[in-house]
Amino acid sequence: MSQPVIGTPWKKLDGPVSQEEIEWVDKYWRCANYLSIGQIYLRSNPLMRSDFTDEKSGKVRDFGRGDVKRRLVGHWGTTPGINFLMAHTNRLIHDHGQNAIFLMGPGHGGPAGNAQSLLDGTYSECYPKITDDEEGLTKFFRQFSYPGGIPSHYSPETPGSIHEGGELGYSLSHAYGAVMDNPSLLAVVAVGDGEAETGPLATSWQSNKLVNPKTDGIVLPILHLNGYKIANPTILARISDGERDEFFRGMGYEPHTFVAGFDDEDHISIHRRFAQLMEQVFDEICNIKARANAGDTARPAYPMIVFKTPKGWTCPKVIDGHKTEGSWRAHQVPLASACDTHEHFRVLRGWLRSYQPVGLFDADGAIRPEVKEFMPEGDLRLGANPNANGGRMLVDLKLPNIHDYEIPVADMGHGYGATEATRILGYYTRDVIARNQHSFRIFGPDETASNRLQAAYEVTDKQWDAGFNADPECDQHLAASGQVVEQLSEHQCEGFLEGYILTGRHGIISSYESFVHVIDSMVNQHCKWLEATVRDIDWRKPISGLNMLVTSHVWRQDHNGFSHQDPGFVDILLNKSFNNDHVVNIYFPADANMLLAVAERSYKSTNCVNAIFAGKQPAPTFLSIDEASAELAKGAAEWKWASSTAKGAEPDVVIACAGDVPTMEALAATDMLTKLGVAVRFVNVVDLLKIQNAAENDEALSDKEFTSLFTKDKPVLFAFHAYPGSIHRLIFDRPNHDNFHVHGYKEQGSTTTPFDMLRVNDMDRWALAADALSLVDAKKWATQIDEWTKFRDEAFQYAVDNGVDHPEFTNWIWPEAAETTDELAATKVTGGDNE
Repeated sequence: MSQPVIGTPWKKLDGPVSQEEIEWVDKYWRCANYLSIGQIYLRSNPLMRSDFTDEKSGKVRDFGRGDVKRRLVGHWGTTPGINFLMAHTNRLIHDHGQNAIFLMGPGHGGPAGNAQSLLDGTYSECYPKITDDEEGLTKFFRQFSYPGGIPSHYSPETPGSIHEGGELGYSLSHAYGAVMDNPSLLAVVAVGDGEAETGPLATSWQSNKLVNPKTDGIVLPILHLNGYKIANPTILARISDGERDEFFRGMGYEPHTFVAGFDDEDHISIHRRFAQLMEQVFDEICNIKARANAGDTARPAYPMIVFKTPKGWTCPKVIDGHKTEGSWRAHQVPLASACDTHEHFRVLRGWLRSYQPVGLFDADGAIRPEVKEFMPEGDLRLGANPNANGGRMLVDLKLPNIHDYEIPVADMGHGYGATEATRILGYYTRDVIARNQHSFRIFGPDETASNRLQAAYEVTDKQWDAGFNADPECDQHLAASGQVVEQLSEHQCEGFLEGYILTGRHGIISSYESFVHVIDSMVNQHCKWLEATVRDIDWRKPISGLNMLVTSHVWRQDHNGFSHQDPGFVDILLNKSFNNDHVVNIYFPADANMLLAVAERSYKSTNCVNAIFAGKQPAPTFLSIDEASAELAKGAAEWKWASSTAKGAEPDVVIACAGDVPTMEALAATDMLTKLGVAVRFVNVVDLLKIQNAAENDEALSDKEFTSLFTKDKPVLFAFHAYPGSIHRLIFDRPNHDNFHVHGYKEQGSTTTPFDMLRVNDMDRWALAADALSLVDAKKWATQIDEWTKFRDEAFQYAVDNGVDHPEFTNWIWPEAAETTDELAATKVTGGDNE
């Protein structure tokens, strides 16, 4: 089902906005501006009383420099414009009963977001210590960018936020993700003109071609054109109005430009003009919804607003002889010495008084009722809308039984078959979508089929509204509405998914492993959002896990090569595995059945990022579903059927692995070693963080459990999917860590055969087996080591001469499944994308 309807969406207003409301908007704006400046500057005496009792001396004194924070941190430049837009958004919600959220693209508008939620009452509901009086106001001001306080951005600590201010460039993609399958929702997005210069934001204007006005909500972008970044003008502010309008029309929008603050027009007149514009724009939006609901399938030109006002609007025009309002100097703290010099303090005092706080707060420091008179109520408040606290609306997925998709290892033997693991995941995910229409989506940059998830098209299509080709053969699975969204931008796909799950839904993104790095910073920011939430914000309800299928991986880039070989995304995630927040999970399923078990767990998870590294090329299946689930519960397990150590005896060497291709090579090496009589214990790791030092991770294996797998003192040869240093980083404090010898990707590769890719990184079975023998007894096994080393060269030359790998490599099958598994043709083994 779609998201619940809140309020009375898409209802036009009969008649003009009243003068009373226009005057109220001005009161809100003045109060929000005062609250914002107070957050940046003040630590005490929030109402500038002349009879203030000093908290330290106990003496009565006037408002003075001692009330100003000594360390001034924050940003003013974008804040007054954001306050203005929030004021008018609140008025729109109140008058129309419109279900709406507000996303703040400019990175530094935190004071505005905090002020808004204080004014609508949600801040005090979430933080009861912030009382509606002078004491509460003092705490509200002091906590901002202050030791033990809150961040300077529009952060997860702020009610109503789903977009962290530090996530520069993603506001539109978050907004469009939020409105998907959410037809009653209006997402108002303030896009910073500096933000608009980023790559992610620049491509996110295209998002309007990937939504359906009938089945989805509406995004209203407001380009906050205040002219400057930190120290430079912005591009969109300096080009002509005509050039800018042509750009946005080309992007599929109808721009409405609003200019204010550059002349002597009084504020009431400005508010009246903007209220009229908001009504005009909202009428256009209502017409779009009405036409779509009536069956009109033409893509509309969506309205947007270009909001052109001075940077630092309403601050002192000149400070220290330099233009401040309307310049880059207003970006951060315009009066940096307000605590240190009387001149700056005097200017600050006049600036604060310009907002007439006596008319905004009563004698006890409470916000006067008339300042809140026309605020929305209940869940319609920006700070209380459940779409901005998506866990409130989260419904568990109806999941199929993973046994229904099982590869029959129990019947056919460990190592049976040659299955594309992600294709099996595709069948499972297809049925997840079928059972959870409108609450689960697949996102991917043109790679859903390439990554073998195309079974989804049996139950849904790709959502697309950018025009259709007359030849249906070229437009397969494209439709006005669907649960798959593709755009060749990892930024967009990740942003859509984040917006979708932050508003209470579920989904998965697939990406080629090397290009998932494009969204390193986005995943980092989402993890930070989750870290802040699980540590300190109990009123934010858990949201569904952000599921990432990382495939087309380093070991099988048969069609691409060195540029597509980089498994380092795992190291980005390792940076988030601290403090027992448990916001990341890193999975290396060895086969299709384990991938099913991992997917089931991931689709049930909350408040985390699930990174699933799995190949898409044909490979054996080694575990039954029950075996896979048992291993997943622990994170790592000995595969006793693969080990050759007598019961109760210690092995000569432990062969360990994490990753599908390393597991295959480690098993083949184990087979070779077993035939020589070497006692091997075979250990597979699926949940990488389970081997992390126990002192760093309270969900990891205990040292006792770790030793039971890897022994106290025996050599451990670890075949790892990614860079070898990642394993050493994880286990530096574990028992026997000095005996770990890790093989992994060593930044060697090309467009070559599967064996050669392994060979150049010393991951092939002959390299692993030879290294294992050298760890056991290099002198004893010198002849065998030399023989295997020479064979590696012979096998490479065979590939050079024949264009395919040596039969000793391609024909190997784990002995248990030898009689049930057919040989694969070389073309099938290197299957491409054209299906």
